[in-house]
Amino acid sequence: MNSMLEWRSHLLPDLFDWFESGIAGLPGMRGAPGLHGIRIEEQITDDAYRLRAELPGLDPERDIDLSVTGDVLTLQAERREETEHKRHSEFRYGALARSVRLPSNARWGEATAEYKDGILTVTIPMSESKESASRTIRVQRKGS
Repeated sequence: MNSMLEWRSHLLPDLFDWFESGIAGLPGMRGAPGLHGIRIEEQITDDAYRLRAELPGLDPERDIDLSVTGDVLTLQAERREETEHKRHSEFRYGALARSVRLPSNARWGEATAEYKDGILTVTIPMSESKESASRTIRVQRKGS
C-alpha cells in the first residue's frame, strides 16, 4: 500500500507540470482555464504574504504588470525574446497571467515587488488583527 501512495505522490506533480506546459498538437491547450504559464510559490507568515514567480528573461519595467482588484492579485507578463545562431533563429513570445486570492488581512496598499535572477518576489504586509470576514448584526425591535 505504501508503494502505491509513494507512486501517486510522485506521479501527480509530474502530471500537473505536463498539463501546465501544454500538450503538443492540441491548439488552445495552453492558456486554457485553470492552466497557467507562470509557476509560483506562496508563503504566508504572521507578518506578510509572499509570492515568488518564475519569470526568467523578462524586463520587469517593460514586461511585468501587477494589479490588485478586491482581494485578488493579478500578475501579467509578456515575453518578447529572440535567439539567433549562425543558421537558426527562434522567437519565444506570448502573454502569461496568474491570479491569486490574497488573505483578508493583507495590506495590499503597502505591497513591494522585486525582480532578481528571473524571480519576481511580491511581499504584502498583513495586519496583526485579523478582521473577521463575517459579523453579526443585532436586530432592534421598533415600536409600532
